[in-house]
Order: sequence, then C-alpha cells, then structure tokens
Amino acid sequence: MNKPEIIKQLESIVGRENVLFNKEDVIVYEQDAFVMRAIPDFVVFPSTTSNVSEIVKLANREGIPIVARGAGTGISGGAIPVAGGIMISLTKMNRILEIDLNNRLAVVEPGVVNLELTKVVSPYGLFYAPDPSSQMVCTLGGNVAENAGGIHCIAYGVTTNHVLGLEVVLPDGEVVELGGKSLDSPGYDLVGIMVGSEGTLGIVTKIILRLTRRAEAIGTMIAIFDSIDDAGQTVADIIGNGIIPTALEMMDALSIRAVEEVIHAGYPLDAEAVLLIELEGLNEILSRSFPLVKDFCIKNRARDVRIAETEIERERLWKGRKSVAGAIGKIAPNQYTQDGVVPRPKLPEVLRKVIEIGKNRSLLIANVAHAGDGNLHPLILFDPRHPGELERVIEAGGEILKLCVDAGGTITGEHGVGIEKNKYMSWLFSEADLKAMEIIKDTFDPKGIFNPGKIFPTPKGCRELRVRPIGIGTGEKGIWI
Repeated sequence: MNKPEIIKQLESIVGRENVLFNKEDVIVYEQDAFVMRAIPDFVVFPSTTSNVSEIVKLANREGIPIVARGAGTGISGGAIPVAGGIMISLTKMNRILEIDLNNRLAVVEPGVVNLELTKVVSPYGLFYAPDPSSQMVCTLGGNVAENAGGIHCIAYGVTTNHVLGLEVVLPDGEVVELGGKSLDSPGYDLVGIMVGSEGTLGIVTKIILRLTRRAEAIGTMIAIFDSIDDAGQTVADIIGNGIIPTALEMMDALSIRAVEEVIHAGYPLDAEAVLLIELEGLNEILSRSFPLVKDFCIKNRARDVRIAETEIERERLWKGRKSVAGAIGKIAPNQYTQDGVVPRPKLPEVLRKVIEIGKNRSLLIANVAHAGDGNLHPLILFDPRHPGELERVIEAGGEILKLCVDAGGTITGEHGVGIEKNKYMSWLFSEADLKAMEIIKDTFDPKGIFNPGKIFPTPKGCRELRVRPIGIGTGEKGIWI
C-alpha cells in the first residue's frame, strides 16, 4: 500500500480536515465498547453518499479493508478494524431528511442518534420503537448494522421490524436502493439481508424507518423479590398466560446496588432482584391487566409490587435500568457484557448457572436481562491490570453462551456476532449453513474487503488476525482470534 498516495486520494474526496492517519489520531478509533483493540490505517469522515461511494471505489481498486463505524457503542467488536485499512466514520452524515406524518415514516442518514429521532417526532404523538440502552448516543446506522433491540422489543420487535428501505453503497462503490416507503416490496427481502449484516455486505447511507404512535395510556410497575429464581419464574408465568407487556426487565442485587449509588432510582437495596414491567394501551385495558400481573408477582413471592404514580417516577425507574452499564463503573474499572438468549421457561435455571460460573472463576457478575424475551446481559466485572484476568473473563463469557445454546437458545439477541462470537457460530450452524452464508458474503463482497474477520468462525481470504486486549499497551503479548 502506498500510504502517502492513499492519503492524497482520500483528501481529494472528503477534504484534508476529514482524513486522519497519524497514529496519535487514529488510535482513538481502535476500539468500540468491546474489550479488544486494533488500529485502523486511516479514518475518514464523509458527509455524503457520493463521498462514501468514492472512498469504497478507492478501497476496492487498492484491495484495502473497510470498516464502517457509527458511535462506537457496539459490544461485539463489530467496528474494530482487525485487518487495519480504512475506517469510514458516518457521524457527519447525521441529518433527518424527511418526516412523513401521514405515512408514519422517517428518512434519516446513518449518523442520526437513536433518541434524537424520537425527540423530533414526539410532539406529533409518535416515537421510534427500538430503544437500546445506549439510545442516547448510539446511531441508527449502527442499529441497522447490528439489528439492535432494546427494552421494548418484546412488544415492538427489533430494528429489522422497523426498517422499510435502505440506500446502500456496495463493495464496488455502486449505490443501490433496497425496499422503499411501502410496507412491503416484491422480490427477495434484500433489506432483511442487509439489516444485521454487521457491515460485511454494504454501507448504509440512508434509512427509511417506520414510526409508531404512542398509546393512550402507559404504566410501569416494579416488583421486588428476595430470590432471582422467583423473579425468573414470574416472567415465565406472565408471558405463558398470554400477557405481553411492552417491557419486562430484570435486575439482580449487584445491579440494583450499583444503580442506586449513582441514580437513586428507588430500587430497594436489600432486594435480590427486581422486575420492571410496563404495560400500555387503552386505559380500560391497563385497569384490567395490572391486577393480573400483580397476582403473578405475588404468587411467586414478590414482597412488594408498586405502580409508578407519576411520569417522573416512571422515568426514574427506567433511567435506573438504562444506567446499569455506567453505574457498574463504580464497582470495577471494566466490564464484559454478554448477550445470550434462552427460552423464557429456562430463565431461572440459566441465571443460577451464570451465577455459579462467576463464583467458580472468582468473578463478579451483575445480571440484567430483557427478561420478557429471554435476552440475558450478564456484565462480567474485571480489572485489566490484573494479569490473566481478561482471559478468564472471556472464557467465562464463552461458558455463558454455551449455557444459552445448550438451553435451546442462541449466542446473540441484539449485540451481533462481530469478533466476539464468531468462533461460537459452529455451535448453532452446520458447515452447510455457514457455507450458505459465505456464498451471500462472497456474492456481495467477492474481494472480502468489507469488515473482514467478522461473523464467520475464521477470517476468510486474509491473513491470521491479531488484536490486543485492553490494558496491555502495544507490546507483543496479545490474544489471537
């Protein structure tokens, strides 16, 4: 690679101020929210689809790897440039291009922050439903890449259920439009293939999103338990009896204590678990549903059940849940967040085994979960300055995912595969399954330049890749993937 010539060409596309290449500048982009690092050769900030297309054409000609990046909040290493190359940061493509109130849709660029869209349409009684815990900072382009979920996905579904159309730059630089503003498009579901493809098939430069109307009434309940088993069984009972809340979240004792120290959300410090349960609909429906949900909580030995009486109290309860990852920083300097899914009836059993893994490996694990859809998020706490601790943490994460698969679940609910879980794909898929996926990848990206080293168990068509763990500087010691 002729680096000076590549820099010159990139600067001609986006301007000198939008190209980084010195190590002290690009090192800022060596990591997302995952625990490993790798440094890109260049970081580029396009502002138009045409810019992205020209950058990709350059990379295609020169055989340079490309990684697209949003806000860097991904937790599976999807935006880590394990093969170096060009990182395309889409944060400057952050315009809301259209709000169509009659058809309840929005057209946005990929750098728009998730929560910003809801703020803009809220005065019209609308919102954008997928709401990851990082929604205050994560971008909609990143949400599309990872098929992000969130607290309310039990009722509203994940990102793919809200994407109607995409503008995409393919690996040869061609710009295509997939789907559209209608509710369904004939032919192959190319939008569905692109959503959740983790930047391995194309770079999204425009998104058409479905907006949702707010319900007449919304209520939030907190149920307090002295046993995480009882809380898990309550979840299974509620869903098993045909009640589908818009949100059904679980937090364990360690999470509760961390949040209360920082947020003061109103969770009892002596509880072993709490459930946050949200229902919405017509006032008449809520008046009938809340007593039924409360009965299931009491049946499973909830020691207290209360409904938020004001909007401020309701918002405080949810702020506590969405602040767990940040609040845990008071306990340990780093965390490794897992993302397994299990059938809801297996929730209590799997949570018990997760706790055992922590005890066996002398690791603190804070458990939070989108319990209503069986999506576990154990937060494994660690200090990277302790020799060998990161390696133990990663091994524990693998054990947790194996528990989920053995229970009939899967290795990711909303965080994606990335570099974190690609080695576990064979637990779920046969060689024939993986080969079928590779055929799709090769069809879109025959040179293998888009986000190499992600999703598939071994990097295809490129050298063995190496990344450095957090806290180990720039020396020779590292972790091989």
